[in-house]
Amino acid sequence: MQEIPGSFVRKMLGEIPVVLVLLLVSVALRTNAQQATVLLDGASKGRVFDGLGAASAGASSRLLIDYPEPQRSEILDYLFRPSYGAALQHLKVEIGADVNSTDGSEPSSMRTSTDHDSTRGYEWWLMAEAHRRNPNIVLEILPWGAPRWVNPNPGDHDTLYTAKMAQYVADFIRMAKQDYGLDIAYTGVWNERVYDTAYIKELHRKLEEEHLRTRIVCCDEYPGEGAGQWAIAEEILKDPELASDIDVIGVHYPLVNGKLTTTDAARKTGKPLWSSEDQPNGGGGPFLARDWPLGGRILAHLYNRNYLEGSFTSTEIWSPITSYYDNLAAPNSGLMYANTPWSGHYTVQGTIWATAHTTQFAQPGWQYLDSASGNLPGKGSYVALRSPDAKDWSVVLETIDAKEPQKVIFHLAGGLGAREVHVWETNNSRTFEHVADIKVANDSFAYTFDPDSLYSLTTTTGQGKGTAEPPLAKPFPFPYTEDFEGTQPGHAPKYLSDQDGAFEVHPCDGRTGQCLEQVITEKPIPWSPLPDPFTLAGDANWTDYTVSADVHFLSDSSAAIMGRIDSSDVFQDDKARWPSGYILRVKPDGSWELLSATYKEPLATYAAGSIPLAREQWHRLTLSFRGTTVTASVDGTTLASVEATAHTHGMIGLGSEWKHVQFDNLSVNR
Repeated sequence: MQEIPGSFVRKMLGEIPVVLVLLLVSVALRTNAQQATVLLDGASKGRVFDGLGAASAGASSRLLIDYPEPQRSEILDYLFRPSYGAALQHLKVEIGADVNSTDGSEPSSMRTSTDHDSTRGYEWWLMAEAHRRNPNIVLEILPWGAPRWVNPNPGDHDTLYTAKMAQYVADFIRMAKQDYGLDIAYTGVWNERVYDTAYIKELHRKLEEEHLRTRIVCCDEYPGEGAGQWAIAEEILKDPELASDIDVIGVHYPLVNGKLTTTDAARKTGKPLWSSEDQPNGGGGPFLARDWPLGGRILAHLYNRNYLEGSFTSTEIWSPITSYYDNLAAPNSGLMYANTPWSGHYTVQGTIWATAHTTQFAQPGWQYLDSASGNLPGKGSYVALRSPDAKDWSVVLETIDAKEPQKVIFHLAGGLGAREVHVWETNNSRTFEHVADIKVANDSFAYTFDPDSLYSLTTTTGQGKGTAEPPLAKPFPFPYTEDFEGTQPGHAPKYLSDQDGAFEVHPCDGRTGQCLEQVITEKPIPWSPLPDPFTLAGDANWTDYTVSADVHFLSDSSAAIMGRIDSSDVFQDDKARWPSGYILRVKPDGSWELLSATYKEPLATYAAGSIPLAREQWHRLTLSFRGTTVTASVDGTTLASVEATAHTHGMIGLGSEWKHVQFDNLSVNR
């Protein structure tokens, strides 16, 4: 802090009021207190930066593949294209298992030990599109659940930790290479479940046996799981074989009660430490609207803090994009928002640019400079990184909690040099703007940073900001009809989002054309809640409408048609079989029920009965809503008309048990 000469003070005291002198001195002291000096030393120690990424899992990307062009490609560019948007450096995807994994069920590529179909679902497509835009992207995989064949006789312990599961993972990796030319760099063990050291070793042996170079990240645990999410570090220090088998320690949501939880044992392992699933809001719901907007402000702080306090060299956000319906769990988790493919609308949120402030200025393999990384005196943080050849360097600096400008003087040393430093800024008035070019003199330069802002200072060039603009949002089409004739067999039709099981288009049984069929007949190994299979679509704001569908029983499973679904967040009640809404459930023997399902409350039966029903024929199920009147019918015959107020609005759905049922000619109208 600069000294203020006493003679100056005495002179001023004689000429102006003492109160004003004290005020001037206070301002001078406070201004100088906000000045800092940073030594950018290229010889500084530091961990190696592994890159920023996102995890497409839990059916979070379900609706993205349904987007029309050019909007779909524009979205992918904002996520993965270098020098355009987030420029993600990692992409982790779920190994699907036809079981609910947060916001739906993702299709399995191996429903039996001999089944191999990498065309199911959208994760293969997403990896290929990401790789096409960035051939250097690091691809990862992780299971949430597993098909039943990997553990057909679980007894009291329903686990996927079996030799067959290791084979399933190896086959997924091999299919990625054979069918798409993709190299899977890392695989996890089991999402947010307590690890099993014997299985980790089995998985490593299988990868070695198959000559696969995929490495293991362990163990993707959530805080509070088992002995704690860092327990694997203690095991690694005690077990040389385990230490050799695991390449990276990854944990989820490591910020607990305002503190990062990284342990000394984790650091002592010498392994890279990753926040392998994270989020500005801790995984708890939508971003705050005041947040640059939607997420950028908090995320800017999180990325820096994860390294400074947690020693994390990679942070992966769940999810890359919110492409799932808003009435599902954890709405708006993504870096982008795009869940209305019928309109082509999407939102490039502040999280895209908060991520770009790192990914467009440092690449995996760069090294953190610990002596040039820390906290600012007037609130804020900064991390510095240099390229492997030390020819380039960047500083990512945030002043999120600062209340006034701060001047920072930078000195270059240890082989780092520059003639000019480029400055990019994001805050409430600027979004990823190139705001200054600073001349370097005598290996030093200075810059004054505004409060509540994010900056990147760099010697690199080539950064860019995407310019594509989406069309306006539109509500879900109404009236809505789907006859399934335009969908490729074996695939899901547009807009229907499976929440458990798998609803795919197949040739109709008992009539010509194509129909929707629920095809999973054995309950998979679950990750968390396990409702009965159902799929949903529509508009959460629909109130008065009629939903109908043809049904054909291929087994003794009941068939269900649903309406006014106001929530499908199955985490609200892990024992619930259905979403929150009205349900007409009909069995092949003609017995039926009109139900109301509400999370955390007993299932309400409004009416029930039995009608003559020819099982081998097709039948039309209908639910109609008019104000508080709910009417159920089969083949045009009214079964019941009741007064009900439990659900006033919501989406539509089709459901079954864990057996084959076909649906056709789905319609929603007045």
